[in-house]
Parts: sequence; C-alpha cells; structure tokens
Amino acid sequence: MDKSAAVEAAHTGMGTEMAHKAFGRHAIEALKAVQNESQRLERLLSRFQQESDISRINRSAGIKCENVSPETYEILLHAIECSVISQGLFDVTVGPLVDLWDYKHALEPPANNKIEMALPLVNYKDLELNTVQKTTGLKKSGQSVDLGGIGKGFASDRFMEIFKEYGVTSAFSNIGGNVSTLGNKPDGSPWLVGIRHPRLNGLLGAVEVTEKAVVTSGDYERYFIDKEGRRFHHILNPITGYPAESGLVSVTVVANSAMTADALSTAIFVAGLERGTALIKKYSGAEAVLVDEKLRVYVTQGLRQRFQASVEINVNYI
Repeated sequence: MDKSAAVEAAHTGMGTEMAHKAFGRHAIEALKAVQNESQRLERLLSRFQQESDISRINRSAGIKCENVSPETYEILLHAIECSVISQGLFDVTVGPLVDLWDYKHALEPPANNKIEMALPLVNYKDLELNTVQKTTGLKKSGQSVDLGGIGKGFASDRFMEIFKEYGVTSAFSNIGGNVSTLGNKPDGSPWLVGIRHPRLNGLLGAVEVTEKAVVTSGDYERYFIDKEGRRFHHILNPITGYPAESGLVSVTVVANSAMTADALSTAIFVAGLERGTALIKKYSGAEAVLVDEKLRVYVTQGLRQRFQASVEINVNYI
C-alpha cells in the first residue's frame, strides 16, 4: 500500500470517542491492534468493569492487596510520582469524591457533611505498591482509585508503541480531545493540533508538534448548573473536595508522554497559574498553554516558536 495514503479509524472506548490516523504499509493492521488494545486496557483499568484490576483494588480496600497486571502497576506508580511532585494536587484515590459529584445526573452539589466524610479517604499515601510482588492495595475501607485524570494518557502512549511495533512512522490518536502524535506528517511537516477556546465556539490557537502529546484540562468539558445558577465543573481539588477554583479555566500540556501530560494538566489546573508554572518546570520537555478566568492566555517559552494564536488572541509568554 502507498506509504503516503492515510488509514483512519474511529470507535468508542474508555467512556469516550477515539479517532486515529496512520500512514504506512501496515497501517490497517496497526489500527486494528490499537482498537483491540483499547478494549483490553478498559477491561484492566475501568473501575466500572466488575473484574478490572481497579475494581478489585477498590473492593479490597482496607482488607488486602491485589495482584495486578504490569500495566496497572505502571500507571499507579506513575500516578503516585505525580502526586508527590504536585503535593497531592493530583490524586488517583479521589474516587469517593468523584462518586459524590455525579456530573451526569447531578442537579445540585453534594452536602458539605458528605464531602467532609469523604475527604479523609482521599490520600495517595494510602495506596500501597509492593515492588517485589507487584501487588497493590488501599489502606482504608471505603477508599477507591479513579484513573480519570491519567488513564486516557496511558492508553494513548500505548497506542503510539503499537504503531511503532507495526512499522508505522507517522500517526496520531485523539482520545476524547487528548492528542498524541507519532513522528511528523508524511510530508515531513509537524502535526498541527488545535486548542479549543474555553468560552467561545472555535480555537484559541494551535501548536506544532512532532512525536508529542497535547492534553487539555478545562472547566467547560463536564459541568452542571444548580438551581441557583451556580456552575460546577468536574475537575476536583483533592484537598478541598470541591471543583478547583485556581483562577484557571483551561490548561493544555505538551509533553513527550501523554500519561505525563494528562496528569500534569489536571495538577496545574488545580494549582493555578503561579504554582502551576513552577510545577511544569519540574518535568523536562513539558510546556503549557494556560488560560485564566479573565481569558488571558499564558504560553511557556518552549512553545514560543510552535504556538500559533488565533486572530485577536493576545499571548503572554512566561
């Protein structure tokens, strides 16, 4: 098959829409393998699937540790590292809070006393990983892991590995807005990934990338409005138990790893502009586009030559 011909596929998985494009002789086989992998990872990592590793860990909270797959162990290890670096602003043990803030059905926020009861259950330090036996568990009954802030990124990185295994050198995957790229486009030019404007119908701008992931966390993705007209978005601060109020409305991270970008975009959103800027400097090769509640746009220096702002968007480089 013509190496310059594109093969595309779209499917649902991990609770979202996925779309892929690949170029090369074995692109069709690679896309089939990617789709199979998305199903396999969902069976391992979804807390909504009864027999997944995560469901077993959650059911055994406060009782025992569970044997888990290498993939589950890897993602949890990475999650804890991000929690340590962000001082708990990212925390995969946020499950009890996620259950309280039911965005699909909620009409009002949870009662304060329920949040106060759930908060002691959210603590990444209670997630135990045994490096020798590759087991993991939660210390307290009622605790639960939720990979919503890192799982799609892990899957995206895995998809790029599969493309490479099939000899594909040019590809991209879009998992619910999380974009990963392999190589350049077939003509040698970088991929151009658009970044959605958090308040207007259109793009804030676009970033040129080669072999990078581009992941956005925004307050516009999932939210509900209560009867008093108050808006509650889905990105929770694990320390307060409430939706993050850091002054940021959108955070896009560009990094070598989609898993890193996924967790880091969440942590920065919770941290705010000043702490978030300091946080991103702890990750080599990571850059960001931040938008505050006054719709001011901040772009880190490493993207100065790669970020293309839309018309009438003023950029502050930090």
